[in-house]
Amino acid sequence: MARPPSSRGRRPLVAGMPTPPRLASDPSVRLRRLAVKAIAATMLLAAVGFARADVVPIKSAELKLGEGELELSAEFDLTLTPALEEALEKGVPLYFTIEFELSRPRWYWTDEKLAQWSITYRVSYNALTRQYRVGSGPLGQQFESLEEVQRFVGRVSSRPIVRAETLTRGVKYDGAIRLKLDVNQLPKPFQINALASRDWQLASDWHRWTFVL
Repeated sequence: MARPPSSRGRRPLVAGMPTPPRLASDPSVRLRRLAVKAIAATMLLAAVGFARADVVPIKSAELKLGEGELELSAEFDLTLTPALEEALEKGVPLYFTIEFELSRPRWYWTDEKLAQWSITYRVSYNALTRQYRVGSGPLGQQFESLEEVQRFVGRVSSRPIVRAETLTRGVKYDGAIRLKLDVNQLPKPFQINALASRDWQLASDWHRWTFVL
């Protein structure tokens, strides 16, 4: 006569006993995991956003008519962070860009862009000569101190922007200017640092003002 299957080693099911955990293949489990990952990614982006660039104050910015041209003058209070200063002294070049936009407001449409101008400076340090070099395109200048470099890079002096004949007297125009460290031109390892630490980011906010010819 055949014996009934042995129940040794098996735990009887009892009413009210918790059900075993769901398998990873369960759709609801996968959804919860995706939600957790999304929350973690959001928190990471928030942390990166919190470590945004250290702000460079602007001292002055103005537009005035020169000899037939509208000229821009501006000055930023540029001061390198300790991390950027150390990187520079170790041979890592830094790139700073000043951007300017001139526009005319239009109530019936988007603002009309009249001019855009930018300049990028490459700042490097020579440990042998103990001198700094600031270059823009093929041109460059030597400086003895970092303070001189910061004043030079953070200043725009009577820069021609647009011919005065293209502007209309009595009309309002908007100017906008900013200065920033171009982290995209840093070596790759330092670009990663720039994502997480404000010591590796340096920029001004857009400074905007209105003027009338």
